[in-house]
Amino acid sequence: MTVCLLLLSVVALAAAVPVPRALTRAVWPEREPVVALWVWQCLVATVLLCCLTALALSAAAVFHTVRVQVFAPAPQAVTEAYDLSATPPWATALTLLLACGAAWTTAMLARELAEARRRRGQARAQLRERAPDLPAGLPAARGPLLVLEDEYPDAWWLPGHPPQLIVTTGALHRLTAHQLDAVLTHERDHARAHHDWLLHLSTALATGFPRIPLFAHFCDQTHRLVELAADDTASRRCGHLTTALALIELNQHRGVLSCASSHRLLGERVDRLLEPRPRLGRRDRALTTTVAALIPLLPLLITLAPGLTALG
Repeated sequence: MTVCLLLLSVVALAAAVPVPRALTRAVWPEREPVVALWVWQCLVATVLLCCLTALALSAAAVFHTVRVQVFAPAPQAVTEAYDLSATPPWATALTLLLACGAAWTTAMLARELAEARRRRGQARAQLRERAPDLPAGLPAARGPLLVLEDEYPDAWWLPGHPPQLIVTTGALHRLTAHQLDAVLTHERDHARAHHDWLLHLSTALATGFPRIPLFAHFCDQTHRLVELAADDTASRRCGHLTTALALIELNQHRGVLSCASSHRLLGERVDRLLEPRPRLGRRDRALTTTVAALIPLLPLLITLAPGLTALG
């Protein structure tokens, strides 16, 4: 058991510290935001699985009741292979630490979801009061759409069941039909890919564990990559130039091309659309996706190795 816990700790530390820092310096995530989002999710899943499996092993070693439940269907040889009878002195402290971490993670995620639901409810109530009737000339095929009376051009989506697309009258007056289609395609991609769940998860982990580099980078990169992924969807449908012009028109009053830190992502998105770079090949994307999917299997293999060896 001690060897398993040490290996799980090594894998968790590698996935939580050096790998995220190397990934943030890489160039390819900008070209393949969807693949990059998958890689980040796999890294987070690896760390969480390491903690959960380590919690199960240490709790089984410390508490007889947990041991009986976890190893009830296993033969005696499997139990002996984990050497649960010789409980190290630090196993109790590790079990309590991991249990507190699991409880804190659950609490942070529950708080984030509750806050998001409260904010969403307030936003929907305010929008219903301010929104005029939908103009008859606007195609209904664009899906649930709420037009908000506002001189500033803007468009966003509100998660929920169903997701609500909001566009201001300023955007309807300023954008052309193709630019409006690009904006709505961008927002619909957020809803289709359920990006709100990724944002909630990354925010909860970064808030609960601010000193862990993986979770801090995961939060920052998720907020960035979901926008790039939605931009790609809009550009494939409506063209790179149309999408870039729509982005500029929507954000011109905010200073989209300025160097301020709050506008840096907008400037990066515009530059990326106006100067598209070559993407990864199909084989490279498949290889990256497959390797990332295999990483979360490491904690499971480490945990199950003694049992599989005993059965063999």
